[in-house]
Amino acid sequence: MSVTRKSFGFTSEGKEAFLYILDAGGITAEVSDFGALLVRLLVPDRDGNKADVVLGFDDVKDYETRSGCFGASVMPVANRTAGAVFTIEGKDYHLPVNEGPNNLHSDKISFRRFYEAETGENSVTFRRMFPDGEGGFPGNRDISVTYTVDRDSIRIDYAVDTDAPTYLSPTNHSYFNLAGQGSGSVDGQTLCLRCSAYTPVGEGSIPTGEIRPVAGTVFDFTSPKEIGRDLSLQDPELMRTGGAYDHNLVIDGWKGDGTLLLFAEASDPVSGRRMQALTDMPGVQLYAAGKMHVEGAKGGLTYGPRAAFCLETQFFPDTPHHDNFPSSLFGPDRPLRSATVYRFSAE
Repeated sequence: MSVTRKSFGFTSEGKEAFLYILDAGGITAEVSDFGALLVRLLVPDRDGNKADVVLGFDDVKDYETRSGCFGASVMPVANRTAGAVFTIEGKDYHLPVNEGPNNLHSDKISFRRFYEAETGENSVTFRRMFPDGEGGFPGNRDISVTYTVDRDSIRIDYAVDTDAPTYLSPTNHSYFNLAGQGSGSVDGQTLCLRCSAYTPVGEGSIPTGEIRPVAGTVFDFTSPKEIGRDLSLQDPELMRTGGAYDHNLVIDGWKGDGTLLLFAEASDPVSGRRMQALTDMPGVQLYAAGKMHVEGAKGGLTYGPRAAFCLETQFFPDTPHHDNFPSSLFGPDRPLRSATVYRFSAE
């Protein structure tokens, strides 16, 4: 196992970013101190041939200046907050309005920041202090993201210590295509989710507060099915999100005690690559990139609609406004510790 470093180019202000290459002899990950990004993930197929299974760009400047969330560490709160406001102890905190009247992904402040890097034997930790008020969030927040690679998996650990009550729900926003990035649509790839319920959305993709069974709906992945199988059904819920998945599903068996639960299994029939995903978070955002069109991606490729799927582990979207959702309010006496693991094989 080894950790090496190479240049990832320069930002518009002339600051050099670096890629840290984690090679465990099986899979290889490349992560950056800019945005704590997962930039590349090389995974062998059934014949041992490696391909990069996450979408992205070749240079840091594209991550700095172009839209999208490729490989991003989304912090402090992923997903949507209704009205771009929440209340703690009677005080309103206003966030940037960046998607209709709402806030999405904390205005992406974590995507375009540099982090201090510390390497281990097969890991790298990116750490940054987010000061009180940055992005509208209360509390001085000491945030770290650690990527650890072994022969068949990549583990992402989040740690946040804060000196004041604040909402936290970090995630990784990698776009997966198990056939390899740039290989076309993932409609024919298979997905199984251990999620018996989901949170329906209303206007602006904000959860209604209901927790509804997936049985009999297009969100039922409790048995393996092709990702694109039900997308032609013109389901009203899917039409609210552009005709493709962009919904939070509830992970079965979550108790909030830090136990890692196997919640997803995905496979590509052509390459034979398989992926299992585990987390200690209560929810996962299934996103299928229905309107994607990105030119000049890695290797000069173009990504079209449904060129990948995302499994963004999280607390439920808009949790501050729904008392029936698991609490994502943390503070000095309740630091956040969370992990998500993506494990690979081939057959």
